[in-house]
Amino acid sequence: MKTRKVLRLILGDQLNRQHSWYKMVDETVTYVMMELRTETDYATHHIQKVTGFFAAMRAFARELKDQKHNVIYITITESNNQQDFEQNILHLINVNKYNHFEYQLPDEYRVDQLLNGLISKLDITYTVYDTEHFFSTRDELGKFFEGKKTFVMESFYRYMRKKHNLLMDGHDPITGQWNYDSDNRKKLPAHHKATPPCLFQNDVTSIVEELKTTNIKTIGTIEAVRFLWPIDRLQSLTLLQFFVSECLPLFGTYQDAMSAAEWSLYHSRLSFSLNTKMISPAEVIAAAINEWEKRGTDIQYNQLEGFVRQIIGWREYMRGIYWSKMPGYSALNYFGHSAPLPEWYWTGDTKMNCLKHSIKQSLTYAYAHHIQRLMITGNFALLAGINPDEVDGWYLGIYIDALDWVELPNTRGMSQYADGGIVGTKPYVSSAAYIDKMSNYCNSCYYNKSKKTGDKACPFNSLYWNFYSRHEDKLAKNPRISMAYSTWRKMKESQRTELLVQADHYLKNINSL
Repeated sequence: MKTRKVLRLILGDQLNRQHSWYKMVDETVTYVMMELRTETDYATHHIQKVTGFFAAMRAFARELKDQKHNVIYITITESNNQQDFEQNILHLINVNKYNHFEYQLPDEYRVDQLLNGLISKLDITYTVYDTEHFFSTRDELGKFFEGKKTFVMESFYRYMRKKHNLLMDGHDPITGQWNYDSDNRKKLPAHHKATPPCLFQNDVTSIVEELKTTNIKTIGTIEAVRFLWPIDRLQSLTLLQFFVSECLPLFGTYQDAMSAAEWSLYHSRLSFSLNTKMISPAEVIAAAINEWEKRGTDIQYNQLEGFVRQIIGWREYMRGIYWSKMPGYSALNYFGHSAPLPEWYWTGDTKMNCLKHSIKQSLTYAYAHHIQRLMITGNFALLAGINPDEVDGWYLGIYIDALDWVELPNTRGMSQYADGGIVGTKPYVSSAAYIDKMSNYCNSCYYNKSKKTGDKACPFNSLYWNFYSRHEDKLAKNPRISMAYSTWRKMKESQRTELLVQADHYLKNINSL
């Protein structure tokens, strides 16, 4: 009888120590992890993103070895690294005579296609496993919305709450109200000092030095001796505990707020740990609920519900949209936008204070929270008619938590409305008024938030009306933005013309704004 000899592939975003694979040590099984140019080069990534993934992968491999599992780890600089999943795996199978191959379902369509192509070439048996991470399956959302034109997140969120009995009293929410989003839109008060963030001091100098020898193109900066992101499960759990004890009490209230003086505020910053699967959404939600139950009125319910909704609602919803609409979703361009991304998206060197702070923060920390992404960088890109392909590439590269399955529907769908309304019920655009309402960015800006036209008029103001004018044929019948068109039509023709001329001037000189 032939001896069983199994090769198991672990992807860089499958660092789930609680997976059933690792419950027992099996001498017939060898795990393989690999750092590849195909993964570093498909977008221009932040240096912290590449380093963070490699550091977390190496830490995970060490843990497995410490538990006596057989592990092959191929670093980015190894001479025998063929820099390709298929070539490396076929080589290992041939050299080591494995007779069975196993892997977990990838979260990215691109990698899923690569592995489907690989197994079609194998002359040995194979098995595909679930990642045992998400609350829903790949196809669950598609089945839930079958036959519908729009996929309303709130409906799926309520379904998930019921299915997993989270914050429920039988079939009803425990407070009688499902959603507390209206309580979670406060601006940070003047002189308010948020809780200093929980940062780590991981020494990743060796990885950064290796990357210097590879000519891998990256953006952003890194402090290699004090890398601030969690790189293993223990650090991820430490960050989770810090969030629920120190930040959750004010998370919901200020989750949409923006401040030039604060980059982390009360956000959990757990998305890198979650998206690499170092921790699970189930234990994140459980920790938040347990803290709320333990502390009673010290944590108001709207803080908790807003956080739970982000995890079991929005995160699961984004993944479901992705798998129900790929591969066509990645090419959707409802408005036909084609302008190139402004050069200052890569440097932050713009006179617009909100964009300068949001972009420079992103380059410094590989992080910005959801409103900075949606209503600052995303808002401007949509108003300026930037090609969604370029917007996707920027978001996918600059943020440490950005993987295609979560970045694409958030950017092309929610932010750029390039899907024509599958995700969002309206385009998320605004003038300077919203930015000023939710931040202190406008206070020290070169541009005047109150001016729509003329010298130093805030670009968001004229670009806002120009956007609605350009796309009236596609948007005028949308009931959620009828007031905007009503206001536009009531303006004098001379005022409309002045706004459009101002917007045209800014668009023609976009790289000098």
